[in-house]
Amino acid sequence: MTDLSPVLDRADQNLPSSLDNLFELLRIKSISTDPDYKAECRKAAEWLVVYLNSLGFKASVRDTPGHPMVVAHHDAGSAGAPHVLFYGHYDVQPVDPIELWESDPFAPAIKDLGNGRKILVGRGTSDDKGQLMTFVEAVRAYKETRGALPVRITILFEGEEESGSPSLKPFLEANAAELKADFALVCDTGMWDGDTPAISAGLRGLVGEEIVITAADRDLHSGIYGGAAANPIHILTDILAGLHDETGRITLAGFYDGVEETPANIKASWETLGLTAEKFLGEIGLSIPSGEKGRSVMELTWARPTAEVNGITGGYTGAGFKTVIAAKASAKVSFRLVGQQNPAAIRESFRAYVRSKIPGDCSVEFHEHGGSPAIQLSYDSPALTKAKTALSNEWPKPAIVIGMGGSIPIVGDFQKMLGMESLLIGFGLSDDRIHSPNEKYELRSYHKGIRSWVRVLDALAG
Repeated sequence: MTDLSPVLDRADQNLPSSLDNLFELLRIKSISTDPDYKAECRKAAEWLVVYLNSLGFKASVRDTPGHPMVVAHHDAGSAGAPHVLFYGHYDVQPVDPIELWESDPFAPAIKDLGNGRKILVGRGTSDDKGQLMTFVEAVRAYKETRGALPVRITILFEGEEESGSPSLKPFLEANAAELKADFALVCDTGMWDGDTPAISAGLRGLVGEEIVITAADRDLHSGIYGGAAANPIHILTDILAGLHDETGRITLAGFYDGVEETPANIKASWETLGLTAEKFLGEIGLSIPSGEKGRSVMELTWARPTAEVNGITGGYTGAGFKTVIAAKASAKVSFRLVGQQNPAAIRESFRAYVRSKIPGDCSVEFHEHGGSPAIQLSYDSPALTKAKTALSNEWPKPAIVIGMGGSIPIVGDFQKMLGMESLLIGFGLSDDRIHSPNEKYELRSYHKGIRSWVRVLDALAG
């Protein structure tokens, strides 16, 4: 087994200069959504290229119709080593409202909170400059100690993640052969808590649908037509109510095709986290879990599919009262997908169900609002197992494998366009205030994040 002590010691010794490097990057106001900061975004990309080249990468700024990409390559010290693609983003969110910041968002600093706890403050400390620099500084410690890297590395840093990544897909398509690797590493995630590292193995997919039901050719007087004319709101609410049975399961035909049960050992590890329904829902003023009965809130939000009504319109909704039967009623419905569920099949099943509930003299229109499959890394993936062990060796508590209720589009793009699975490993915490005033990153997260990536890179080479 490789003795990593010299590399980890170098990471510790480098911490002051590593922070200097990070602070240089943080001072660059790379706000991607605001055209006034276009030059700053390029400046951040150029800074990263210079630094990566100083570490032995072949790095370059790649122009796009928007903000530039940074692409860098470094060979491994030995032939046949795995090839990884590391992804992060150098752009940041706007700082508004500026008056809520306790200090200049682009004057990063270390703040001592007492009891041995120190934080890095400033825009981008956690999302995502601090995160991406943990990886870069791990590479630096490895290179300075060993003179070579244990794996072949390609780096992709984008500058539009916070503004919808409009240039990313075309760039991936145009450069697929150059960027394809054995698997991707994505750092834009977090830990379970300050002592427990996490690897996200699942991201739920999404299907969005809007339905518009039309009955009469105009709004009707409910005294004259009530009881005889079809009411589209009644039809709509009957449709929506029928999406779930009494146990919380979704009733659409074929809906659970491709949904697998979470392995028992994974569910058991989730139970050790102590996240009860009362704790999870108590923060939002609720206490009783919805959804499928007999499942934990972690399973419901990480590993099970959903059907949710996101909005309903119809009839008179202004002040006072108006006794009408609306001519139209509409709803927006979304489905979160897991496993191998097929978005197109889910959409068609939903539409068939809705059509079956529409009276013969009424009509329905459907409006599509996006669709993407779930991402699921095998729980016994060799890369995941190696990374989990590596993280567990660095942190006080063993690493856990979790799911994510939402999605990270880049992970789907890597899978669909480059045929790569992704390991999602990051060191942010839930209170880092990303996208908000007074963003911070724990100094411990930054320091141990560097050490963690040293361990992960070494493990992946084994």
